[in-house]
Amino acid sequence: MPINPEFKRALHDRVRFYNDLGIYDFYAQPTTILKETQMPVELAVSTPISNDPADALRLIREDIGDCTRCKLHLQGRKQIVFGVGNPNADLMFIGEAPGADEDMKGEPFVGRAGQLLTNMIKAMGLQREDVYIANIIKCRPPANRTPERDECDTCSPFLMRQIDAVKPKIIVALGAIAAKTLLAVSAPMSELRGRWFDFRGTKLAVTYHPAFLLRDPRQKKETWKDLQMVMKDLGLPLPTKNIE
Repeated sequence: MPINPEFKRALHDRVRFYNDLGIYDFYAQPTTILKETQMPVELAVSTPISNDPADALRLIREDIGDCTRCKLHLQGRKQIVFGVGNPNADLMFIGEAPGADEDMKGEPFVGRAGQLLTNMIKAMGLQREDVYIANIIKCRPPANRTPERDECDTCSPFLMRQIDAVKPKIIVALGAIAAKTLLAVSAPMSELRGRWFDFRGTKLAVTYHPAFLLRDPRQKKETWKDLQMVMKDLGLPLPTKNIE
């Protein structure tokens, strides 16, 4: 039986509402029927969900659209900076927010900090294409200010969906803002680094943001210790080469 267009729109809006909250798996008894469509609930609601990581990421990006959910779309951002990398990556890096270069290109970590992150990844014996890279928020804050709580809360459901789609073995939070937002803690970096956290069933490690390392290169040695901890857990060989 054809779906009533008005009901279809209402159903789509309701599913998107739950998606924005980070809820995108729906379950119902197979015999449960929607009177308006004579279709099982699970078929009507679960259709947009994909078990293929690349397809799931594409659907998430489509759901975001040209986002106007928070005030950042009125404060000079040029485009959404979604995420980039291997949809099947074992390792995922999460930073704070896009900067000017990222806002211009639409890809995370492409400026000076991004070049350093690429060097960090290479020092681990990997290529940038081997990992997945994203940010806590997907729009550049004006003048690169720190993301505000409401902006993080609005954007985080999409990041959670990205994490669930990629299903990395390890997440590396880059910098205090990313770490504190993901872990919902208020602790100094000295207490967050050098240990493992359980995050949505995935191991999470914390290290310094590449932008901070550009300001204080002395911390590259400490960051290398963090990355070696990650490499050991992933079973990667531990080269002697440091971060350049």
